[in-house]
Parts: sequence; C-alpha cells; structure tokens
Amino acid sequence: MDIPMHIIAHIETAFPSKFGIPRQSGLVPSLRGTIVFAPEYRNPDAVRGLEGYSHLWLIWQFSQNFKNGGAAHGWSPTVRPPRLGGNKRVGVFATRSPNRPNAIGLSSVEIESIEYSADRGPLIHVRGADLLDGTPIFDIKPYLPFTDSHPDARGGFADEKKTYALSVSDPGQLLSVLTDEDRCAVLEVLSEDPRPSYQSDPQREYGMEYGMWEIRFTVSDDSGTLTVTAMQRRRT
Repeated sequence: MDIPMHIIAHIETAFPSKFGIPRQSGLVPSLRGTIVFAPEYRNPDAVRGLEGYSHLWLIWQFSQNFKNGGAAHGWSPTVRPPRLGGNKRVGVFATRSPNRPNAIGLSSVEIESIEYSADRGPLIHVRGADLLDGTPIFDIKPYLPFTDSHPDARGGFADEKKTYALSVSDPGQLLSVLTDEDRCAVLEVLSEDPRPSYQSDPQREYGMEYGMWEIRFTVSDDSGTLTVTAMQRRRT
C-alpha cells in the first residue's frame, strides 16, 4: 500500500555536505537554520499560535540516502554507531542511523523567531538543527514539555558517550574570519569530533564545509585535541 507523503518545507543551514553535521539535534545550540515552506504551504494561518512554543519536532527525509539508491536498498538490521568506535554492531532500531528501512529523521530544534516574508511566506528561524542544507521536511509539530520530556529516561549506550568532546586549538587564529556567532558554532561542531569513528590517523588532514568556507584540521587522539590547520573559501 502506498502512503502519500508531501514535502511541506526545506531547511536552509550552513552545511552543504554531510561531513561535520552534528550527530544529534541540540548538540550545538549555536547552529542556526531557517525553515522555508513549499509554495502551496505558505499560508500564514498554518503557523498561527506557533509563537507560543519554544521548540519544535521536525520530521524529515535523509535525502542523501535516496540519492544513493533509496532507503530500503541501503538498510541493514545492524549498524555500527560512531560513538561505539564504529566497530561494535547494534540493532538499527536501537540507533538513529540514516541507514533505515525508511529514511526518516526526527529532530528537536529551538524556535528563535518567526518571520513573515512577502515572497517566501512564513519563515521559522531555529537553533540546534542537525540537518543538511536543503533537507526536505515532511511535518512540523510543537514540542510539549509536559509529555515529551522524560528526565529519568535511560539513554542506552549513548549515555556512556554523551560527555565525549575534543579540545579545539586554532593556533593561527584562522577562525577569526568568521562572525563571533559562526565561530562559536564551528568550535562546538569541531569539539564533537566530525571524523568517521573508524579513523584515528593523527597525520590525516580532514576538511569540513561550513557556509562559504572549507575548514581543515587534524586530530590527536593521544591528547584529545583537534587543531585547525587551514581555512579557505570553498568552490561552488
């Protein structure tokens, strides 16, 4: 049975590629994004009352998975979570891996503001998104603290790694070309260790795209330090 799904919006973020995107929403609160509705959903009445909420649930599509053959084509009953070093397998439904039977993502984001644009309709500016630029959104629902928040809930293996962070060094002050807000966001993203979990070569230089920039860095696992080595405008 076919279940119709309509893309109601897309999100604009500073991540033109997947590498560097936080592994969960809310990990980097400084990251900004803007939800732009598709033309047929740009009715201001559709967001009436949304200003009374502080957070949203976004239901969205792992669009890069579909470009690579579709969700069902790439799914596996077990996956190797990055926070377990990329070596230990657990069940896909015990993770938030994108390689699922249906490539659907779920993110909780903070509403920063709601703007009304004459040419693009209502725009929802959010913080803490973990989405690729241009990600299709299927639905938006308000976050309800009295039902959605469970302070005593258990987080499985993710609880064991939630305090993991790298120390970020920028000896050449290369990140100073960014605005203070973008620099803060980039430092938080880098501290979360964007590398694939199975790579730990201290000589390897990695590159992360953020907005108009490509940021290059190395990581020493012995010292737990990420060092920014170069920064250049990326080619578009």
